[in-house]
Amino acid sequence: MGRDTTDTPVLRRVRALIEPIASDLQLDLYDLEQRGGTLRVTLDTPPGSESSVDLDQLALATRLIGREFDHDDPMPGKYTLEVTSPGVERTLRTPAHFQREIGKELNIRLANVDAEQRRVQGVLVAADDTTATLRVEVDGELVDRVVQLDDIDRARTVFEWGPQPKPGGKGTGKGKKKKQAAKKKPAKQSAQQSVQKKESS
Repeated sequence: MGRDTTDTPVLRRVRALIEPIASDLQLDLYDLEQRGGTLRVTLDTPPGSESSVDLDQLALATRLIGREFDHDDPMPGKYTLEVTSPGVERTLRTPAHFQREIGKELNIRLANVDAEQRRVQGVLVAADDTTATLRVEVDGELVDRVVQLDDIDRARTVFEWGPQPKPGGKGTGKGKKKKQAAKKKPAKQSAQQSVQKKESS
């Protein structure tokens, strides 16, 4: 993952302004990223929470953060403030991200290795400030593999949908309900998309 790009003077100032707002909304500041003219703020529910961030919370957070930025003006120049949630498959960029996803299945792409060894997928069983330990299958056996965080080019969680309903022959009412439920899942996912607001100095 290399150098922590969230640790810059501007983003440290931004983080100090956002964290109290997130805390008041009972949310965590999951990630903070500046790319070009976009400042992306990712909010999440605390680890272990059964609920996820909804659009109402994102809209409220956007208003509160925008109001704070209007007063304090932490970002130089013109920019777009984007407040979002991680979604069901989330990108892991910091040691804290890995530590809160222990027990989840991860897909990792390594840097500076041969193509056939670049992908690692397994269950995250441990993580600290420098390494992540994945339980992977090798020749039919489960083994623990330690990966240096600095060797990771990209990492994300893997979300596994439930088993698909079996074909129902003539199609019973029960089978129809299962299909309808499956169609509704992406709509639930889309409720976690970002809310954007333009800001300027």
